[in-house]
Amino acid sequence: MYKQKRLKSQFLFGDRWFDRHAIVRNMEAFQDLIVIVLCLTLFVVMVMQLWGIFTALTTALDYKHVTSKMLFILILVELFRLLMVYLQEHSISVGVAVEVTIVSVLREIVVHGALEISWMQTAAMCGLLFILGTLLVVCAKTPHMDCISASTKYCPIRHRGGKEHQNEFSHYSDENKPIA
Repeated sequence: MYKQKRLKSQFLFGDRWFDRHAIVRNMEAFQDLIVIVLCLTLFVVMVMQLWGIFTALTTALDYKHVTSKMLFILILVELFRLLMVYLQEHSISVGVAVEVTIVSVLREIVVHGALEISWMQTAAMCGLLFILGTLLVVCAKTPHMDCISASTKYCPIRHRGGKEHQNEFSHYSDENKPIA
């Protein structure tokens, strides 16, 4: 008469045909491999762009073209840094992403020239830069914003509470205190 309650492990595929933890680990490793391939590709593109700058400097000098390539390399460097942060923390850094976007918008203004852009596009770019600048200030004022969602060991405010949960930066202030 007593019906036994079904345990969580007795659900479909409860005999572990599909080990969820192993699948997640393998997918994270595959994601890391994709990010590493992207990093290598960015590095190759940066080297090609540097070669293009050097060839442009040896031939007829077009300042607009050389400046565009230099700013493009800066954008690629920022994207590379964004991918490195992702590999370390498995989280996208909002501050770095905002910096990449700001540099990209400014590159478009430099490449096309501020006088060649219509007033509507100029107003839209100014509004976007204002919003991105505000977001960058917010990110700078709250350095923990990126790591709260990631909850990694790199987060300076991992735990709140007692002495056993002090963050990793607390030892800096303790070094200069006199020993009693």
